[in-house]
Amino acid sequence: MFATKWASRLRKEPTVSELEQPSADITAREAVQQAEQRGATAHVLDGAELVSKRTTLDGIAAVLNFPEWAGRNLDALYDCLTDLSWLPEGEHVLVWSGFQALAEHDPKAFSGISAVLRDAAEHPFCGREFTAVLTRS
Repeated sequence: MFATKWASRLRKEPTVSELEQPSADITAREAVQQAEQRGATAHVLDGAELVSKRTTLDGIAAVLNFPEWAGRNLDALYDCLTDLSWLPEGEHVLVWSGFQALAEHDPKAFSGISAVLRDAAEHPFCGREFTAVLTRS
């Protein structure tokens, strides 16, 4: 893996309201249907009980089938999301339902993770697009 040092870069982290806007009006089921209609593979993360950075990183790693060697920090999350070489080619969509549980319990963790999701979507590395959709249910 490349050492990205993503977390050490200076950047304005998005607020919860900035992140809710693109997808808060659709359900997880609708997000999956939209992804599948365009030929993408949807990976659904039920975030209703993910109230810490650690549990959320573990949840993302599980639904995207991260390799065993992948770390559980923001740098490793970015590296894995921009690689995804262990998954089939094409677009992979993380549908994170119930994201507000983390946003309410640990706003700093939510801000950091959601910033990584957004940044990773803008910088795919090996022919696999990544998109994150945050839904309330």
